[in-house]
Amino acid sequence: MGLDHLDDLYRQVIMTHAAHPHHYGECEDPSVRMTRYNPSCGDVIYLSLVLSTDHKIKAIAFKGEGCAISKASASMMTDLVMNQPIVKARQLIQSFSKMLMGEKSEVGDLKDAQLLAGVQQFPARIKCAKLPWQALEDALAEQGGS
Repeated sequence: MGLDHLDDLYRQVIMTHAAHPHHYGECEDPSVRMTRYNPSCGDVIYLSLVLSTDHKIKAIAFKGEGCAISKASASMMTDLVMNQPIVKARQLIQSFSKMLMGEKSEVGDLKDAQLLAGVQQFPARIKCAKLPWQALEDALAEQGGS
């Protein structure tokens, strides 16, 4: 598979998630809400989560204004963490952060989100891709779930 084909796949997946984001909206009666803003580009993510008593992410949704990378990243993230134990969600956040920084991570767990590794070529866009994941990390920390 040539690099041009990978670039096309990257763009196609990003644009599909951005144009038709999964879990877009707001959770009914959320356990926690989190807003994160990227001052360097103006992206904003509003995240809502419903956490179950057995420490799982029962529901997750986001709204926001921003670039295609930010929306696509949020869409991919919500797909990955829905119905997952909080511990697993935290592992995915770590893997994603390491991947964006070019460090070794368990990218196999990240599914479509591993395509966002391509933003490493554009350092200013790393913050866009990371914004929803930071919102999730902060929401879980605020809630104190394990």
